Amino acid sequence: MHITRRTFVKTTATLPFLPSLSCTRILGANARILGANDRLNVAFIGTGGMGTSHAKNLAGRVGQENVQITHVCDVYNRRLNAVAKITGGIPTLEYREILDADDVDAVVISTPDHWHTKIAIEAMESGKDVYVEKPLSHTIEQALECRDAVHRTGRTLQVGPQGTSSGRIWAAQDAISKNLIGKVSWSQASYCRNSRGGQFNWPIDADAGPHQAKDHDGYVWWDRWLGHQWNLAPKIDWNADHFFRFRKYLAYNGGLATDLLYHRLAPFLRAIEGANGAYPARVVASGGTYLEKDERDIPDTFLMVADYPNEHSIVLASVMTNSEGLPTVIRGQHATMFVDDGPKVVGQGTWEEEFKAKSGGEMEVMLTPHERRDHMGNFLDAIRNGDELACNVDLGCSTMVGIKMAVDALQQDKVLRWNAKDEKVVPSSESPKEILAGLTLPSFVC
Repeated sequence: MHITRRTFVKTTATLPFLPSLSCTRILGANARILGANDRLNVAFIGTGGMGTSHAKNLAGRVGQENVQITHVCDVYNRRLNAVAKITGGIPTLEYREILDADDVDAVVISTPDHWHTKIAIEAMESGKDVYVEKPLSHTIEQALECRDAVHRTGRTLQVGPQGTSSGRIWAAQDAISKNLIGKVSWSQASYCRNSRGGQFNWPIDADAGPHQAKDHDGYVWWDRWLGHQWNLAPKIDWNADHFFRFRKYLAYNGGLATDLLYHRLAPFLRAIEGANGAYPARVVASGGTYLEKDERDIPDTFLMVADYPNEHSIVLASVMTNSEGLPTVIRGQHATMFVDDGPKVVGQGTWEEEFKAKSGGEMEVMLTPHERRDHMGNFLDAIRNGDELACNVDLGCSTMVGIKMAVDALQQDKVLRWNAKDEKVVPSSESPKEILAGLTLPSFVC
């Protein structure tokens, strides 16, 4: 049986619905007042791999989207000049020139993680809307500050896990909210790679560095990149490996968890908990640096389990030394949802009667993915029309808390709990070994 969105709504018409969670846009004091047909002026801050990709993508559809790329910013001249040439945007090493520009409506932030929230908050306070790459922040405290700044300023902020814009995830959310699979108990996903040269060992430009003249193509504004003036990272001498391969170092990011598993947790939270996600109750992590033993201080193998107050667990794994991952699966008491396959929903035999009553009499159904704009398009529509964001700041913040707790749990060799009242992380009296000893997973895994 093939279930479309329309027939699924009819089938589940008597089931409870989630409240509508639409995004209302409030204009800041310094913002231009935009109509639905007005051109949006967009600036890019950070032109590394992701920033360049976003800039190229938007530059290729400026007419379709009715946007103009006005400025680009980076602390490395070579990257800055290359993207300025592609987009026609005014190049600058100083991001505050963009925030001070009255004609800039929105910024796309693709800097290293430790700079995300400082620029995002300053941009919103300058009357700009913000698309910020994942993860939302480098620390939990930064994530909470950014969340509060969005609510204080009323600006539109989209966080960058593009999987939250997937039509499959929105179909999964629809089905779960209508109880098609019954009470969710646990879910699994992964993000795995296997690179012969070592993960994150990206090329290094031999002539790059702060020793070059400011107008030289290889000039890097190293002190600004570090951000030590604002305690964003420690002050160290120029280190090309840190600059070009920052994802290998915990001073600037959280490694596999923040770079890759954030992409898995955010869609899960959207599907299971709703548009704003949920904060975990308890998080445990395991893994280590088993093969990639170079200068890095991040693990090459990372596994985490997050337990949530609504009584379900999420199991995530990221391994950089074998690319065979786990299927993306959400398990309910009445059925199992295979998200990557449709999504496909297969009933549990022990609950056949209950499942068939909701599925049109079938034990296996295919859900139709929702038709949706891509992540950047959704951001632009939210600015213009107030469309619901795929990953708003509340979902981005709750995801960040779960991910960062996992990073810290491994580093500290502790089980961590979330104090929801005080919004603080507290160590548990349980050890990770005790938690993991009580966790039984099927043979990996489906």
